[in-house]
Amino acid sequence: MSDNARENPVEALTPLEAAAEWEALAREITDHDKAYHQKDSPVVSDAEYDALRRRFDAIEDAFPDLVSPDSPSRKVGAKPAAGFSKVTHAKPMLSLGNAFEDEDVIEFVARVRRFLGLGEDEPVEIVCEPKIDGLSVSLRYEKGKFVLGATRGDGTTGEDVTENLKTLVEIPMILKDAPGVLEVRGEVYMTRRDFEALNRAQEKAEAKPFANPRNAAAGSLRQKDKAITASRPLSIFVYSLGDASEPLAETHWDFLTRLRGWGFPTNPLAELKECVEDCLQFYRGTVEKRQGLDYEIDGMVYKVNRLDWQERLGAVSRAPRWAIAHKFPAEKAETVLREITIQVGRTGTLTPVANLEPVTVGGVRVSRATLHNEDEIARKDVREGDTVIIQRAGDVIPQVVSAVLDKRKKGAKAYVFPDVCPECGSLAVREEGEVARRCSGGLVCPAQRVERLKHFVSRNAFDIEGLGAKHIETFSEEGRIKTPADIFKLKREDLADRDGWGEQSADNLIESLSQRSTISLDRFIYALGIRQVGQATARLLAKQYGSLKGWRAQMDAAQDRESDAYQELTNIDGIGPLVAEDLLGFCAEDHNREVLDDLENLLTVKDFVAPDPASSPVAGKTVVFTGTLESLSRAEAKARAESLGAKVAGSVSKKTDYVVVGLDAGSKAKKAKELGLNCLNEEEWLNLIG
Repeated sequence: MSDNARENPVEALTPLEAAAEWEALAREITDHDKAYHQKDSPVVSDAEYDALRRRFDAIEDAFPDLVSPDSPSRKVGAKPAAGFSKVTHAKPMLSLGNAFEDEDVIEFVARVRRFLGLGEDEPVEIVCEPKIDGLSVSLRYEKGKFVLGATRGDGTTGEDVTENLKTLVEIPMILKDAPGVLEVRGEVYMTRRDFEALNRAQEKAEAKPFANPRNAAAGSLRQKDKAITASRPLSIFVYSLGDASEPLAETHWDFLTRLRGWGFPTNPLAELKECVEDCLQFYRGTVEKRQGLDYEIDGMVYKVNRLDWQERLGAVSRAPRWAIAHKFPAEKAETVLREITIQVGRTGTLTPVANLEPVTVGGVRVSRATLHNEDEIARKDVREGDTVIIQRAGDVIPQVVSAVLDKRKKGAKAYVFPDVCPECGSLAVREEGEVARRCSGGLVCPAQRVERLKHFVSRNAFDIEGLGAKHIETFSEEGRIKTPADIFKLKREDLADRDGWGEQSADNLIESLSQRSTISLDRFIYALGIRQVGQATARLLAKQYGSLKGWRAQMDAAQDRESDAYQELTNIDGIGPLVAEDLLGFCAEDHNREVLDDLENLLTVKDFVAPDPASSPVAGKTVVFTGTLESLSRAEAKARAESLGAKVAGSVSKKTDYVVVGLDAGSKAKKAKELGLNCLNEEEWLNLIG
């Protein structure tokens, strides 16, 4: 569980808190992805990992400026392990967004309506399929013959497990009357009965038992020796279409029928519903029968039935807009809170952590849970030594729900939140309007310095292989690495004779540093660890300013809050005054400017590359939409413009290239005319983008 994770509802987080928690979770998810998908050695249970993912996704839903193409939310799993050939998926294998309450499902259908511009009386059929807890795979057929099978991997590139998949008797090797190319996707799983039998055999052979059916299925399929896979009792449900050389159906329900006709197993519990209320009723019925099933499911997947609507809806992040997973409800347990300790995060946030008597909650062994902040401790009146209720569910990492007051020991004292940093002794300040208390020590604080350096080398930043968290901590303690620039000053002779380092590991790190000395502008900005500047915001900045020199020059100019540069910064869709203040504050600090100077001298930061203008008439152009559009919704118009390389701004300025004026346009259209900007009606805009 992430030390910086919070159990407070996402909607209660400030943007600053969300950014800090997002970054901590991103690092932890990346580490778990690598351990599970590359090394087959998961260090947390499947359920605990799912909770991390759910919390992370919920934060990005509430704070979309944190999202970027390199976000863990846009990645599925991890890069393929070295022992398997790589397979590039013809179409990305996406994951699913999550819903936790009935209201989330209702809002999902409402979003579909808004995006497609549908009226309230137009029916939206939904296919409901129980969500299997297994390993996602793709099966490719050419001229009716099974030719390639792959794991999902990172969503773009998977592992070639064709020979292993051929051992599954449920997968047909030959299809009659199939199109020339057909790729279908599904989930390899293991039944509860088969899982229990496998673990009994493992114990008899004095081998390590599997933690759960999903891990057993994944580990069994990803064997280099297909004979081992063949000896394992694996099953599969097929549920979606990947690539195809010709249309197969008009609806998803009809597609499932075709799958069954070819001999693929599909989930027999799937049903077609005509309205969201029927979906929710089906969900509740499935929850009741869940424990009686012979395979594990962890929710219900809702899919828009019409395939043409699925095509229009497309995808955002790593998930399609036309589908969502409705997760099953919380599971709770009772235990004792031994001690409350304080963790100091990268941005100085003091986060209280509940250290618990270990307890199993929903199949996961929990020994720690976050308490979020001092207000939450006071509100719940949680004290050391209390018997407490622990909950795991939905978008929440294990949390302390409440104290069991009638079991409280006499003399238990209310917890007093520290007003100094436990790491460096600096004053811990709580600014007006914020719930977090932060260490004022900055880089003087060893915890902040170390966490910033860990962030700098993390996968979504510089992604420096061979320089893990432990190495960062050791080098920092020794004073060898004090700033990010020091990392790129490491020499081979500094490493080869150290404990735990050999010639090969030293060579590997130096090679990794050499490779990472060239980096894209958006990743560079993100790696700096500026408060509220996640991957999405970093990409927006890179897209807006183009180069490192250009970005730094404009940040200097924007220090004058009355300048055009400041107006340009705050006019970027997704960057408001609060984000701008944190960004400009970072760029104005002398220490940070020195670090930027050092890095600029040591590295090659690549300019942002926009789509080829020859292929898109709006690539690199700034577009503002105002008023109501008739043929497509505002969300659809914005998504299409961004996919063509345009910058979509939230307000009009003299740097705006196009203002698309719909019905009932207001002040933006008026201002555009006053500035003499290029105003287009909806038809003209559609003609422009083709």
